[in-house]
Amino acid sequence: MSGNTELLSTTLATARAEDRAALIAYLPAGFPTVDGGIEAVKAVVAGGADVVEVGLPHSDPVLDGPVIQTADDIALRGGVKIADVMRTVREAYEATGAPILVMTYWNPIDRYGVERFTAELAEAGGAGCILPDLPVQESALWREHAERHGLATVFVVAPSSKDERIATITAAGSGFVYAASLMGVTGTRASVGAQAEDLVRRTRATTELPVCVGLGVSDAAQAAEVAAFADGVIVGSAFVKRMLDAPDEAAGVAGVRSLAADLAEGVRKR
Repeated sequence: MSGNTELLSTTLATARAEDRAALIAYLPAGFPTVDGGIEAVKAVVAGGADVVEVGLPHSDPVLDGPVIQTADDIALRGGVKIADVMRTVREAYEATGAPILVMTYWNPIDRYGVERFTAELAEAGGAGCILPDLPVQESALWREHAERHGLATVFVVAPSSKDERIATITAAGSGFVYAASLMGVTGTRASVGAQAEDLVRRTRATTELPVCVGLGVSDAAQAAEVAAFADGVIVGSAFVKRMLDAPDEAAGVAGVRSLAADLAEGVRKR
C-alpha cells in the first residue's frame, strides 16, 4: 500500500475551494494511553479537524513546550513504541478516512531505519511526516524513501528563516509547508500574528504548496485570525491541555472533540 500524500493534497485543496483554512490537529500517540490516543484522534476529526498530526513521543522534544513535553513523558512512561504510533495512524485512518501524518524528530527514525519506517507508515495509510529537526540538506535519503512510498515530507520554516533558505526548504518539501511562529512570552499576540503573516507571505512567494501556521492557537477567535492569511491552522498544545486537564480519558476525548468543533467554526470565519 502506498501512502496517502494525494489524500492530503486533495483535503487541503478542498478547504481552499470552500474559501477557508484547513484545521490541522496535533496529538501525541500513546497519550494518555495508546487506546485513548486513538480515540482522541478520531474525536478531533469527528469535531471538524481536516488533517491530524500524530506525535511520536520523544525524550528530548526540543521544539515542544511544557504541555506537549508532559504528554510525551506520560506516553513514554506508558511504554509507547513506534509500533504503537503506526497502530494509531492505521486505526485513526481506517476509522476516519482523514489524512494522518506523523510528526517526529529525526533520531527515532534514524535508529528504526528509514526504509522500515517509511514502508510501515505507508502500509498503515499514513499521509507523510513532519520532520522539524531534519535539515533539508541532509534529507535526501529520507525523501527518496518517502517518495517511493507515496509519503509527503513536510518541512518547517520560521520567522528567522531568510528568503533564500525558505526557497530551499519549500523546493524540497511536499504536502504543505509548516510555518512555525511560536507564541513568545515577550511579544504581544498582535505582533506575533504580524510576524506569522509576513512569514506566510514570504513562503508563498517561493512555492505553490499550501502554507499552514502553527502559532499557539488555542481558541476559535485566534483560529479565525490565522485563517485570514494561512492555508491551514495547526493546533497542538490546546488539544493536549484539554486531555491533561480532564478528570478521565472519556472526558478528555469529549473535550478535544468539542474544541475541534469550536476551532473548525473559527477557520470558517476568515
